[in-house]
Amino acid sequence: RCVSSATFLPDQHSRPLRFVDCGSIDGSIQEVNVSPCPTQPCLLHKGISYSINVTFASKIESQGSKARVYGEMLHVDIPFPIPEPDGCKSGIQCPIQKGRSYSYLNKLPVKSEYPNIKLIVKWELVDDQDQMLFCWKIPVQITS
Repeated sequence: RCVSSATFLPDQHSRPLRFVDCGSIDGSIQEVNVSPCPTQPCLLHKGISYSINVTFASKIESQGSKARVYGEMLHVDIPFPIPEPDGCKSGIQCPIQKGRSYSYLNKLPVKSEYPNIKLIVKWELVDDQDQMLFCWKIPVQITS
């Protein structure tokens, strides 16, 4: 597994946070930002929506992209709904071009009904052939 550094932007200060690349095939992650998240594991407070910004370079051409987000517990992926799964409506100008860098922007809403639990957030963006443009994982703790 490849462990990389991510940047988190709390209160205009960047702090590195490690993330795991979990299978980026058709793209390469240049930077991941989650805000607010000053420490690792990220404390995700119920009722708050967190900003996600991933800068990546595409190795392929694709007409579109789709995000899939999971909460990983005991090596089981549980789907985590996000407001906009369409990457072309999330900061990426489609069609995606080979060799170009993109900034993917989205929100991660933490619903009040979620349990207080430690887990891994796994965020994937797939191309129009269902191949991985990027995949990254970070540890989080959902709290009240």
